[in-house]
Amino acid sequence: MNIVGEVVVLLVNALQTGAIYVLLAIGLSIILGTLKFVNFAHGALYVIGAYLGLVITQQISISNGLLADWGYPTLGLEWGFVAALIIVPFLVFIVGLAMERFVARPFYDRPDTDQILVTFGIAIVIQELIHATIGPRSYKYEIPNELFGTIPFSGPVGVPFSTVTMDVWRVWVIAITAVLVIGVYAIVEYTDFGLVVKAGTRDPEMVQLLGIRITRPYLVMFGIGAGLAGVAGVVGAPLSNINPEIGMTILVPAFLTVVIGGVGSIRGAVLGGSLIGFVQVTLISLGSVSLGGISFNFTPWAQVGIYVLAVVVLLTRPEGLLGSEEVGA
Repeated sequence: MNIVGEVVVLLVNALQTGAIYVLLAIGLSIILGTLKFVNFAHGALYVIGAYLGLVITQQISISNGLLADWGYPTLGLEWGFVAALIIVPFLVFIVGLAMERFVARPFYDRPDTDQILVTFGIAIVIQELIHATIGPRSYKYEIPNELFGTIPFSGPVGVPFSTVTMDVWRVWVIAITAVLVIGVYAIVEYTDFGLVVKAGTRDPEMVQLLGIRITRPYLVMFGIGAGLAGVAGVVGAPLSNINPEIGMTILVPAFLTVVIGGVGSIRGAVLGGSLIGFVQVTLISLGSVSLGGISFNFTPWAQVGIYVLAVVVLLTRPEGLLGSEEVGA
């Protein structure tokens, strides 16, 4: 076997898995850390991005749901992934603006439990709307290997099954995430806009007395977080099946990423997402291992592993790895 190739593929898969969580966690983190709003509908934004990307990139056959009943058995534009990467974040950004204006804003001064209940309700509504219109079946993206290709890692000559192949799309997912993370970090830390948002978080009354309408920066920041979730849906969907319930499934590791990295910390979101990706992919890659005649199957423990990681972090550093001490308190 080509050990070097397998290690490279493992590392890339781990970073790619973590990159999806990072995109989601940054949106969650900046909304929770700057706007103090708990958004349980963030996974639904991921689903919206995934389905919009599916429609833009290819055509799908709809066997049930209202669209099929209305005479639309096929749906899609077949414009490709480049078009989806440009269009979907903008569309989900608009959805985020509407969500902030009509859902989040009235609840900024309400208890966290109220915020959780209303956003969880929105997530259920979006999930059921997709159920009703497109149907409950799962859809599979076509990984854009024709556009981006694959990388073979060849082993010694003459050794059978010695070539390991990796989708270049996974590398692109990492690269796209890195560019977006750097861009958002620069906006939050080095622009007047980011300064206003952070100042409004600490003392919104004083910011308003200075003549600044804090609602506008909040609106844009919420939209940016939503747009990042849309990007995550587009780049992550080709690597797994999508269905209406996937938003709820991916929401938990996204929140754990925020908890592990630290609320409000973009660097913490990157670190937390990377750690979760490494834990999940490593346990899945181990598969079934025999030690002393006893067989251990590590695959089912992939989800358990991220909870163990979160527990260890919370016990040793309640504010998260790169979070502020105020959050921990």
